[in-house]
Amino acid sequence: MDQQRSHLKLSRRKFLGLSAAAGVSAAGGYTLYDTAPWMDYSGQAAQTWAPVQTGLPVPDQMRELVRAATLAANGHNAQPWKFAIRDGAIEIHPDAARRLAVVDPHDRELWISLGCALENLLTAARAAGYTPEVAYPASEDVVRVQLHTDAPQIDPAFEAIPRRQNVRSDYDGQPVPTADLDMLQALPLEPEIDIHLITGQPRIETLVEVIHAGTLAQYGSNPFIDELVDWLRFNKREALDHLDGLFTGATGNPQVPRWVGKLFVTRMKPQDQAETDSAKMRSASGAVVITSRSDDKVAWVRTGQVYERLALALTTREIHSAFLNQPVEVAEVRAQLQTALGSGAALPQLLLRFGYGQAMPRALRRPVKDVLL
Repeated sequence: MDQQRSHLKLSRRKFLGLSAAAGVSAAGGYTLYDTAPWMDYSGQAAQTWAPVQTGLPVPDQMRELVRAATLAANGHNAQPWKFAIRDGAIEIHPDAARRLAVVDPHDRELWISLGCALENLLTAARAAGYTPEVAYPASEDVVRVQLHTDAPQIDPAFEAIPRRQNVRSDYDGQPVPTADLDMLQALPLEPEIDIHLITGQPRIETLVEVIHAGTLAQYGSNPFIDELVDWLRFNKREALDHLDGLFTGATGNPQVPRWVGKLFVTRMKPQDQAETDSAKMRSASGAVVITSRSDDKVAWVRTGQVYERLALALTTREIHSAFLNQPVEVAEVRAQLQTALGSGAALPQLLLRFGYGQAMPRALRRPVKDVLL
C-alpha cells in the first residue's frame, strides 16, 4: 500500500537504454512533457497540496474537510474512496471500482486507506472548530463522522497534512534523535493497535530478509505485474489525465511512452527489484511495523488512523517515511514477519521505513467534485 508504491525503482540508465533499443529517445522525445505549458504538473501538484483552509462558510468548509481527507496515504494512489456530506456529518465509503484485486484481495489495505483518510478528516475537523464523533464500519460498509460545533483546535499535525508525503528516494542513514524516537513510542494509539519501532542494523537486517522474500514473490507473479502496470503513470500526460496512480517521475525516473514503460516493467527481474528494496531499507534510520490484535474492517480502519497519525508526526519533525509493505501483502511472508517481531497473535498490517532524504515530486489527487456521492 502507498500513496504511491514505494518499492518500484526503475533506473534512469535502464529506462533510457530500453528506450534507445526500442527506437525511442526518452531524453529527447519526452522533453516536451517537461516543458510544454499545458503539461503543468508542478502547478497541478501545488493546487492539490495547497494548505487546508478553515473559517469557511459551512458548505465550503465541509468540502474542504473532504479535500483534506483525500490527501491521505492510500494503496497505489488508487484513491479508493467516496464521500457523502449529510445532516452535519461526512461519510467515507469504499469505492469498489478502485480496489486492488491482486495485491489486496481481501480489501484490507483499501480499508486501511479509508482509515488514513479518516485521520486527516478528524484532524482537519478539529482545526475547523468541530468535535468529531466516529461510527466505525461494524454493521455497514461506511465510516460516519458526525461533526459538532466547538472551538478550533489547531495542532502541528493539521499543518502537516498538505506536507506529508511518502518519500521513496534512498535515505542517508543518519540516526533520528532520541527525542524523536521517544515521540514515536509515545504516540497515542487506537484500541488493539500497536506499533513496533525497529532501529539498529541487526534488527533492520531482519526486515531486509522478509522484504526481499516478499518482493521476489510479488515480482514473480504475472497478475501482480499486470495490476501494477495498470496503475503506473509513465509520463506527465498520463498522470495529469488520470489524477491518480503511481507517477514514475516520483521515483526520479524519466518519462517514456506507456508501451516502453510497460515493456521495461514486465521484463524486470524479481531479484533486481528485491535488491533495490533491500537497499532502501538499509538506507533508512529505522522502521515501524503496525500490528493489530484482530483482522477485520474496524481494525484495518484504526490501523490507517495510526499510520496517518504517525506519518503526520514524522512530517512535523522533517522526517521522511515510505512504505515497504511486501512482507505484509504475501501471506507466508507475513507469518515470517509476525514471528520475527515476536508480536504473538497480533498481525502485521503495515511496514514503513523512516529517515532523512531528498524529497521527490508529489502525487496528484482527484478533485473533491469527483469523489462526492
